[in-house]
Amino acid sequence: MDGYVPGEQPQDGKLIKLNTNENPYACSPKVKAAIGRVCQQGLQKYPDPGATAFRICAADLMREELPGIGPDWILCGNGSDDILTIVTRAFVEGGDLVRFPRPSYVLYETLAAIQGAQCDIVDFEDDWSLGADFTAAKKRLRLAFLANPNSPSGTVISPEKVAEIAAALPCPLLVDEAYVDFSETNCLSLIAENDQVMVSRTLSKSYALAGLRFGFLVAQPHIIRELVKVKDSYNCDALSIAGATAALADRQWFDETRGAILATRTRLIDLLQELGFECVPSHANFVWCRHPHHSAKKLYQDLKTQGILVRYMNYPNYGDGLRITVGTNSQIDAFVKSIRYLFG
Repeated sequence: MDGYVPGEQPQDGKLIKLNTNENPYACSPKVKAAIGRVCQQGLQKYPDPGATAFRICAADLMREELPGIGPDWILCGNGSDDILTIVTRAFVEGGDLVRFPRPSYVLYETLAAIQGAQCDIVDFEDDWSLGADFTAAKKRLRLAFLANPNSPSGTVISPEKVAEIAAALPCPLLVDEAYVDFSETNCLSLIAENDQVMVSRTLSKSYALAGLRFGFLVAQPHIIRELVKVKDSYNCDALSIAGATAALADRQWFDETRGAILATRTRLIDLLQELGFECVPSHANFVWCRHPHHSAKKLYQDLKTQGILVRYMNYPNYGDGLRITVGTNSQIDAFVKSIRYLFG
């Protein structure tokens, strides 16, 4: 099997990183304070295996969108990738089918391969919708993934359409909402309507905690109860539980940071279009684009020589392009300056 290849992660700090959709701002100061308190208390004991404090806080925040939710509707993980792994491990065996769209998050293919399963890939339509093939019944189809907003496109499928997809699918549907905090819609309410719908989220993007590794799943309690059986016993450490809980509770930081990223996203799209790029409207913290007269791969390579990393991606049946993370305004200024230099 081919393993998942993460985006480049240089450790010297000299490059402008616009390649892995990290938040360009520092996390909430309350996160650092919470982690500090845990360190003062000591790390000699195992953490809470259920991350109870976080689940209580998360349930309180989501109750308006999902009435009736309690901590027993939530499963925590070491980033949302851990959540995706747990769900795949629970539902999929060797010889089964796992369905997901293309282009989308390439980790889904790796997770299927780990289980010895086959991938049932359905290409997006030209307008980034999904046709009837995505809900078609197939023997041994056990799980479907839907990144929403999608990566690399940043596009969304409406909750109403996702509800139709979930109702037509003959298997559970995991809606991967890693970027949902940068969108105007989400699929939380669908969980109460259909117990085959699960929603995963992460604190890596909108809460600036990619280095902490914390994600969670929301599903009906009887689903969560079974998934707990196949997770690692202590899959979230004491520092990440404390930090994630503090981050979720700091709504002022969240609102201000989200607003800054959305404003810069609009500015980035405008600048790219002025430079002749074709951009897909984004509901995430990145922009997917191509230029009709410049090679995406060469632009990626030339930008890297100038100290700027973007993500070059190439998909079968779709082609290639650049995915550019929404950084700070100064980072975007440096990126645009480099592009103008490369264009001559």
